[in-house]
Amino acid sequence: MYLLQKDKSIIMEFKVTTALKKLLRLKGRKKVIQGGTSASKTYSILTILINKAITEDGQEISVVSESLPHLKRGCIRDFLKIMMALERFDANKWNKTTFTYTFSNNSYIEFFSADSESKLRGARRKTLYVNECNNIPFEAYQQLAIRTSGDIWLDYNPSASFWAITEVKEEDDTDFIILTYKDNEGLPESIVQELEATRKKAETSEYWANWCDVYLDGNVGSLQGACIKDWKQIDILPMEAKLLGVGVDFGYSNDETAIINMYKYNDAYIYDEIAYKKGLLNGDIYNILKEEHLSNELIYADSSEPKSIAELNRLIGSNNVLPVKKGRDSIVNGIALINQQKVYVTKSSTNIIRELRNYTWMRDKEGNTINRPIDKYNHSIDALRYITTMIIENPHTGTYNIW
Repeated sequence: MYLLQKDKSIIMEFKVTTALKKLLRLKGRKKVIQGGTSASKTYSILTILINKAITEDGQEISVVSESLPHLKRGCIRDFLKIMMALERFDANKWNKTTFTYTFSNNSYIEFFSADSESKLRGARRKTLYVNECNNIPFEAYQQLAIRTSGDIWLDYNPSASFWAITEVKEEDDTDFIILTYKDNEGLPESIVQELEATRKKAETSEYWANWCDVYLDGNVGSLQGACIKDWKQIDILPMEAKLLGVGVDFGYSNDETAIINMYKYNDAYIYDEIAYKKGLLNGDIYNILKEEHLSNELIYADSSEPKSIAELNRLIGSNNVLPVKKGRDSIVNGIALINQQKVYVTKSSTNIIRELRNYTWMRDKEGNTINRPIDKYNHSIDALRYITTMIIENPHTGTYNIW
């Protein structure tokens, strides 16, 4: 591959890997790249996008991932490395505030995170690249996709099935490819040997066998160590389902506020997502509850925020927003309680589904499970754990008789 100036003269020969060749052959508008570690997914895609920006005037290219720290550690660092290697980097064209590089032909490549609501619903673009797209909600992707007129690149490590696999991959305008470390001839031999060494561990370990299947061979893994395993997705909420109450996990700038409804249906429980969003004030939460006709229902919220609970009760004009009772090992016990039930999740509850697929028990350096969940993918989980714990363990709490 060659990077070209506006007049199409060759400026530099770039090292061609098998990964780069395979990516250049993709012709669909949407390009779904599934792959293992060290497969050169990010580096190769960025190289293609830089080439596009240099050779085609006025290109508008957005590179997106879950958070700004994630971008800085990954895509932004690789972008700058590539530009400097090509001797194309001009510090005057790199805006450190907006993380945007503007080329001399008015093309630009911008970097922003999927947790920026204004960016998701902001300006349109010609090309979109979502890096490690399994870390962002489907709704965020949709907001970006409907504002993109040209190519859409999506890459990920397939640790578990998610929307790019179940939805986008099957669309008519999508090309799909799997890349592995074997497609990256630029990988140092020391790293290749390190990766290959894990295959020995896989001979006697289910964890390492799954790890190799996902991160070496690029296949969709069966999520090992999921905290909540036995749940099923349903298309719609049955008319006969009875609302038991609402769970609320507060968030603001760094974490999402999650509002989850819990229903009883025959011998099962159904969870339905009402809200999952950053930046919500207590007044916003109240408005959501009111609009969804939930303000008079039994509501259990995180007891670590008594001021928020008090303010919601003041806004509602009653005392039906109650703090969840937490005891020793309340998280582990709450997970155990959920696992004892027959659980369904509505199809529209995409953030609950995403968290259930990624919420796992921690592991030690040997890959053994520790009886403590990871502190991630847990905002919806916490909300549904609050309401489940209080409803099932204390079915007649306060003045409410929900049965």
